Amino acid sequence: MELVDRSYKGFYARLEPANQKQSGMFMSADNLVGDDFEIFFKMEEGRNVAWARNRFDAEVGYFDADTSRKLQLAKARDQKIRCLLSFVAFSDSTDPGYYWGQMALFCFNPAYAEEMDAFVDRCAEKFKQGVRPRIDLGSQAVEKIFTEKDWTPSETVSTPSRESGSAILKDHLTVSEKVVEQARAGNKGCYVISWLFIIVVVVAIVYGLAHLFGVL
Repeated sequence: MELVDRSYKGFYARLEPANQKQSGMFMSADNLVGDDFEIFFKMEEGRNVAWARNRFDAEVGYFDADTSRKLQLAKARDQKIRCLLSFVAFSDSTDPGYYWGQMALFCFNPAYAEEMDAFVDRCAEKFKQGVRPRIDLGSQAVEKIFTEKDWTPSETVSTPSRESGSAILKDHLTVSEKVVEQARAGNKGCYVISWLFIIVVVVAIVYGLAHLFGVL
């Protein structure tokens, strides 16, 4: 009987900016919640450090030694690695403070890329809605990816508390970011309609305020 290798590892990990000055790029429209990032490695001070690069080929940040080791092991096993942005936070534990990102990492056998990629894509949609599903799955939960249509974990994980020294600034897609995403996809019709919707909302707010203060 042929052995089925459905080995999988999923976990969240902190992505540190290359430096404090460049940390602001985490807040840019080039790095949206739910976006895919590419993992690559750099040799630094005698060890392999895992970095993440966005879809625009910009090096956004790096992982700590433990996460780098996990990702290097996945690469050595010829596993496919998917890396998604789950939220962006600001840390004031240093002066000046800086932005950092939390990434959702999925490592799996590429022989099952069709099913696993679809699962990761569903998780990406959850992130865009502000939901962070539990992704460190046991074997029974992994089996559900293959046996239950459109399955995603119902259990969620919480974001760090404010007392931890970090404040969550970006944990879902805003209306304007959804417009950016539609523009990326080349959906010109939805792009125009979305901008018209935003303009109408802004005009309505301005009109309401003007009426409230007796300008109109």
